[in-house]
Amino acid sequence: MRIVIAGGHGQIALRLERLLGARGDEVAGIIRRPEQAGELLAAGAEPVVCDLESASVAEVAGHLEGADAVVFAAGAGPGSGAARKDTVDRGACVLFADAAEAAGVRRFLVVSSMGADREPAAGTDPVFAAYLRAKAAADDDVRSRPGLDWTVLRPGRLTDEPGGGTVELAEHTGRGSVSRDDVAAVLAALLAEPRTAGLTLELIGGNSPVDEAVSALVG
Repeated sequence: MRIVIAGGHGQIALRLERLLGARGDEVAGIIRRPEQAGELLAAGAEPVVCDLESASVAEVAGHLEGADAVVFAAGAGPGSGAARKDTVDRGACVLFADAAEAAGVRRFLVVSSMGADREPAAGTDPVFAAYLRAKAAADDDVRSRPGLDWTVLRPGRLTDEPGGGTVELAEHTGRGSVSRDDVAAVLAALLAEPRTAGLTLELIGGNSPVDEAVSALVG
């Protein structure tokens, strides 16, 4: 498959690029800054410089031509304020979905966040609350599109611990943590299983091997 990843320099995206390249997929990563290109090339991905906060739908769609699937893994990142949570975590995802439809790419995966299914609790840090609301709005937008075969993945608290290759993956898992390695492995498995389209899934560390956890969703 040819797969294009928005947020191609992100920690999960770089891991996913390595996994996809290793199994023979052709992968491109959309990045904002040219100086990030070297890390994508080292991961086996084609770097595509495009700022999703300012690009047009037509421009992004041009980068998606010929893709079999796309993954939205972009985010404003730590240190950004509430305004950029909206322009990146929501706005860029909506733009990416518009572009995918324009380019005729149906398979669309979203890296969302656990907690995006409900209003943030009272006392939640305002910027984090804005992030969760932006993720929720982006998820709702993507899931409303009949032209997309979407899957929304909502990982728990992310860690940099080495992946164990075992997870809990379900509509509701309860809170927990999960390594970025294992998130990338689950994304790769979801891309290989088109029958997971239409599912919104939570992900934490668990006891099921990744492939079995994904197979169980459609078995």
